[in-house]
Amino acid sequence: MTDPVYRTILLFDIEQYGSRDDVEQAFLRRVLYDVVDTTLLDAAVDETARLRADRGDSVMELIDTAVPVPALIKTLLTETPALLHNKNRLLATSARMRLRIVLSSGYVAVDELDGWVGSDLNHAVRLLNSDPLRDALKQRESDCVLCVSEGIYQGVVRHGPLGVRPEEFHRVTVGTKEGPTVAWVHGGPGSTPSSPEAAVDAPGPDAPAPQRSDVQIYGDQYGQAGGTLHGGQHFDFTGRARDERR
Repeated sequence: MTDPVYRTILLFDIEQYGSRDDVEQAFLRRVLYDVVDTTLLDAAVDETARLRADRGDSVMELIDTAVPVPALIKTLLTETPALLHNKNRLLATSARMRLRIVLSSGYVAVDELDGWVGSDLNHAVRLLNSDPLRDALKQRESDCVLCVSEGIYQGVVRHGPLGVRPEEFHRVTVGTKEGPTVAWVHGGPGSTPSSPEAAVDAPGPDAPAPQRSDVQIYGDQYGQAGGTLHGGQHFDFTGRARDERR
């Protein structure tokens, strides 16, 4: 076994991979490889600075510490969601791919069978398979969700490097075999992250509550029956899709 070396650990896992048939799984794996390779290329990660392990429905990358972590986080928050969106928009619903992503760091060794060994790697895998991260992806419309370890958050994210906003992460506690551990998930708890346009137009904390005169229409109701309407109509047909995914 090699001596342990310190590396940035990046993990990707496909949601509901086991529910797909063999043809769909093979296709999703090709899409996953393309997304991972393009993400790392956009983050200026040279092929000589990374080592990959394939786990079927997931991919693990060990990245050299010479690669700046802030640039990697920014790419995961911007380019990776855009890549997934561009691919999924052309696919049937059954073939679309959604990802859980974990960014961590620690010491990893390679054994004589080319297997990866290390408690820090085990910790990252625990985060990838944790209920808080699974639930976060189920509860939002986006195609992926990013979780960073406590070490990555305290060492990088909380300092707000260019393109990374620490206030957009929320703290979660993950139960593991070794006991509870802390991690940070991007996006608000239990909700879809707001769009940049919504953030610009959002009122300040001291602003008075707006007077609403609009009509909210949900489910299978279409249009308005009788009466006089003042304001706008808003249609929301996403509830059923969210319930079906759960």
